[in-house]
Amino acid sequence: MSTKDWLEKDYYKVLGVSKNAKPEQIKKAFRRIARENHPDQHPGDKKAEERFKEASEAHDVLADPAKRKEYDELRAGGGFHFTRPGGTGGTNVNDVFRNMTGGVGDGGLGDLFGGLFNAGGARRTNVRHARRGADVEGEVSISFGESVKGTTVGMQMVSDEACPSCRGTGAKSGTVPRVCPNCQGSGVQTGSAQGVFGLTEPCPTCSGRGMIVDDPCTNCHGSGRAKSQRTMQVRIPAGVTDGQRIRVKGKGSKGEHGGEPGDLYVQVHVAAHPLFGRSGDNLTVTVPVTYAEAALGAEIEVPTLEGGSVRLRVPAGTPNGRTFRVRGKGISKARGGHGDLLVSVGVQVPPHLSDAARAALEDYVKAVNEPDPRAHLAAKAAMR
Repeated sequence: MSTKDWLEKDYYKVLGVSKNAKPEQIKKAFRRIARENHPDQHPGDKKAEERFKEASEAHDVLADPAKRKEYDELRAGGGFHFTRPGGTGGTNVNDVFRNMTGGVGDGGLGDLFGGLFNAGGARRTNVRHARRGADVEGEVSISFGESVKGTTVGMQMVSDEACPSCRGTGAKSGTVPRVCPNCQGSGVQTGSAQGVFGLTEPCPTCSGRGMIVDDPCTNCHGSGRAKSQRTMQVRIPAGVTDGQRIRVKGKGSKGEHGGEPGDLYVQVHVAAHPLFGRSGDNLTVTVPVTYAEAALGAEIEVPTLEGGSVRLRVPAGTPNGRTFRVRGKGISKARGGHGDLLVSVGVQVPPHLSDAARAALEDYVKAVNEPDPRAHLAAKAAMR
């Protein structure tokens, strides 16, 4: 904070105490205001946040005997009151210039300018840094049909949330955290570095939280976070594959100090179907046909995943394993449209023949006089 802040702001009025207030009265007043206006209890309330910051700033000055003495002298004199080095009143002007140029003073205006500049020139703030919530992992199992059409499933989740006992403050009920004296509530400190600005790093005193808990909550042990179980509905899109991970933005653990929530990652397990399979965006199915249908040709009914069927023309002379494509009867595509239904035929050879059927096949063999279909195998096997 600048000296102008010290001149314009009545910290006694901010805390609602008299200028002769004792340290314990100042501390009590600050705790009351902090408890009533803590950001964790009023998320998104800018007025409460500003009131909390003003009280923290006032407490930082009035709770420190040296700062309070300088503050009172500065306001009583209406501005800077310079004296010679070693004087009993006012502030040593040499300290002012040492602090303005990055030197280390021994009190006086060094503490005044310390609120505005540190050794590296970085501005301090009492606003704690927002922290993004943690991501959460989960798993669901769905049927093959649900993976093709899409579905909504309920799932149990365990995530980190603000502790319900202390409302995220980390402090025992009836108490409030105090502003970290090292970082003044910013959660960061500036290390020494070359150049005008120093490098910031998490404050080691408060571990980057900006606040210190003297009497921790018995439920969360001062962390301000606790495990919470909740049930939520998750939409599984059409066309999801087995083992695929789906990201649900903003459904993970809640953030801290206004930080955005983490994400939920759901791994999907798809059960196998007794008839249908999948190849990319295409559905696959194998349909049995008789020897006569394959040889003579036929029109057959092929079932679909929706429960109906389509008619498929099997031409004469169709070999075993031939695949036919039925367009638009597959899986929904991410960018619109559908894949196809790939139908493979499996020629069924009868395990038993009647006398009439056997005689007919023998007549067939004599009629076609087919060459040996394996005659070329020996020649290929001999190739090196």
